[in-house]
Amino acid sequence: MSISEPAVGPPGEDVDWKTIQSGPEFQQLRRRLRTFVFPMTALFLGWYLLYVVLADYAHGFMSTKLVGNINVGLVLGLLQFVSTFVITGLYVRHANRHLDPVADKIREDIEGDGK
Repeated sequence: MSISEPAVGPPGEDVDWKTIQSGPEFQQLRRRLRTFVFPMTALFLGWYLLYVVLADYAHGFMSTKLVGNINVGLVLGLLQFVSTFVITGLYVRHANRHLDPVADKIREDIEGDGK
């Protein structure tokens, strides 16, 4: 009687990717990714579209001076960069908490425990 060891190393050609893709863990991973990415993308595109529309149609508002030569348009433009960094940070936190553990579990199931 022999005991078979789990496969170690990169997956070979014998891995059934369609079964893995239709499995509950992979579906959970996809759902968690989408619940973050789709709303955040819509939010950022809306924010960016608002900035472009204001820049194009609300010249008086965008040129309102706040302090010295700093106006509303400049502040909103800089906030575009800030929001990009914030979204990146939120994604990294979301991935570390909700995506990576599931992805690691799927990878371990495919490749085995030895990395």
